[in-house]
Amino acid sequence: MTLQDQYKKWQESTLKKSLDKFAERKKKFETTAGIEVPRVAGPGFDPERAQGVTAEERRLLDHQESDYLEKLNFPGEFPFTRGVQPTMYRSRFWTMRQYAGFSTAEESNKRYRYLLNQGQTGLSVAFDLPTQIGYDADDTMALGEVGKVGVSISTVEDMARLFDQIPLDKVSTSMTINAPAGILLAMYIVVAKRQGVEMKALRGTIQNDILKEYVARGTYIFPPAPSMRLITDIFSFCTREVPNWNTISVSGYHIREAGSTAVQEVAFTLANGIAYIEAAIKAGLNVDEFAPQISFFFNAHNNLLEEVAKFRAARRLWARIMRERFKAQKPASWQLRFHTQTAGSTLTAQQPENNVARVTLQALSAVLGGTQSLHTNSMDEALWLPTEKSVRVALRTQQIIAYESGVADSVDPLAGSYLIEYLTDQIEQGATEYIFKIDEMGGALSAIEGGYMQNEIQEAAYQAQKAIEKKEQIVVGVNQFQSEEKLTLDKLKIDPAIESAAREGLAAFRSKREQGKVAELRTRLEQAARTNENMMPLFIECVENNLTLGEICNTLRGVWGEYVAEGF
Repeated sequence: MTLQDQYKKWQESTLKKSLDKFAERKKKFETTAGIEVPRVAGPGFDPERAQGVTAEERRLLDHQESDYLEKLNFPGEFPFTRGVQPTMYRSRFWTMRQYAGFSTAEESNKRYRYLLNQGQTGLSVAFDLPTQIGYDADDTMALGEVGKVGVSISTVEDMARLFDQIPLDKVSTSMTINAPAGILLAMYIVVAKRQGVEMKALRGTIQNDILKEYVARGTYIFPPAPSMRLITDIFSFCTREVPNWNTISVSGYHIREAGSTAVQEVAFTLANGIAYIEAAIKAGLNVDEFAPQISFFFNAHNNLLEEVAKFRAARRLWARIMRERFKAQKPASWQLRFHTQTAGSTLTAQQPENNVARVTLQALSAVLGGTQSLHTNSMDEALWLPTEKSVRVALRTQQIIAYESGVADSVDPLAGSYLIEYLTDQIEQGATEYIFKIDEMGGALSAIEGGYMQNEIQEAAYQAQKAIEKKEQIVVGVNQFQSEEKLTLDKLKIDPAIESAAREGLAAFRSKREQGKVAELRTRLEQAARTNENMMPLFIECVENNLTLGEICNTLRGVWGEYVAEGF
């Protein structure tokens, strides 16, 4: 069967099913000169190509076509190099999210509603540091940090205020939360119930990726074993009760922010993903039941062509891992679906307006690489929390790429470029070699506990910094093209009074509860933590009865202890 025949088969099956479900945005896609833009361009898609070729030419053509089907194939088909959907952005643009959260729930709610009114299509919640590590706003560990790097959430009432006037059956919400992910998800579910929204209608993602916290970020609470148990509890619960929710976002973003290379970002992220799959299977889950709810989170860095290739390589490698290593049967289990955020580590405090250009290139790489959702950083984030104006510029950057650039009109538009395909192959090969080494060490958790991933990232970060200091790598406005200038950007300020207000609010909240019920539930939490009981239903019951985030986490700390990182 020729590639032209395969193309027709794809059109009549995979593509037709997709178009029946999601019509394309326009009847006709064309350039400003009136040239029609094909849905997907590629070799052998031209019926004239097979006419009048010699036997030797046909043999060469057959080899090229076989290689194409094995390495690239058509969009929406294994190994998904060209995208997880047959039409990609011709039917629907990626979800445009702006990661936001600061101060109080009320203040963050205003920002969310502002962004939705500006055309944002999904919410992305940033939590403050105490929330991320399971402390209430009135805990001594929270002093000086309440509402600083994200929104402060201690109670279900805080969560209700955060999503006031936002219909949870209409928006997709991503929450960057890891160690206490199940508790925050429970709060979200309870708030949805109050709105009359069933769990099955909820769409969104919890990051819930604890392994990369041990590697690169540090907002962990519990040791690895109970942490992995909480993650598989969420997998199991959501498979049954919240089927449209992404139960984990395996994150390479923070690995890259810590200084890794693009190859290491792919390798270590997928190695962590393998560890989660293995843990879930060991817990008795069927791979094809939970795997379709796994998503990924990558960084978009400055080298545009390398980044495009990175996304394509990650998609292809994960598809092979899931089909060949884990014997998953469903195509949905093979698909690597991912969110992208532009690189915070590349933003400069010097000449911050230059960051608009950096973010544009990074966002473009994510779109050319086939991302499912995207956050664009604001120009002032190297200095302070972004203002409304800078966030609007960041969102407009995505909208200009979507509506004005034309890059969303054809699927995988850079496919077939000699350089893109070379880089895709090289990144896949390099990542595969890393994964093999990690397997030999006993898997991701063993590699992390032995400091292997951390040391590799540290060495890469060191080499990158040396290159900047020697001017082998130019950073505009930092080590070349510097200028003396006075900053004219507005600054977003957090009122320090919010901390005392939060303490007072928590005291009032606790005084109105049924204290006997609180004590009973904390005892049940302690007992459940010592068994194999799924914790999610109990988290929901605790939240419904007004236990706080800190109370739940501290109860679990009493059973499981806290993780303490060793020096390497």
